[in-house]
Amino acid sequence: MNASKIVAFFAGSLLLITSCKQESSASSGSETALNAKASVVKPTVVSFQVEGMTCAIGCAKTIEEKLAETPGVQKAKVDFEKKQATVHFDADKLSTSQLKQFVESCADGKTYKVTAIKVSL
Repeated sequence: MNASKIVAFFAGSLLLITSCKQESSASSGSETALNAKASVVKPTVVSFQVEGMTCAIGCAKTIEEKLAETPGVQKAKVDFEKKQATVHFDADKLSTSQLKQFVESCADGKTYKVTAIKVSL
């Protein structure tokens, strides 16, 4: 009986601690995103086809998350069904060729191929 109370106490404590950490990191991440958007010198949007993706979670979502973490990128969206990526970035910090190189270097460096690059300001 006492063992189950102790286990329940630690489980509840762990849940409380974990949820507090997630909340804290989420708000600091949004503050960072707001600061990054405020400092954009040359806002640019590029869209391109990504060939070689085989699934929405392992491929498209991974590329999207890695792009979003790239310095200079404000927003990234990869649509598995359309095989298309759209990236909002600061052209003063990144070039489209750097974005292309970055996507093509994901995974083993041979899986993904970027084509049909369209830039809009």
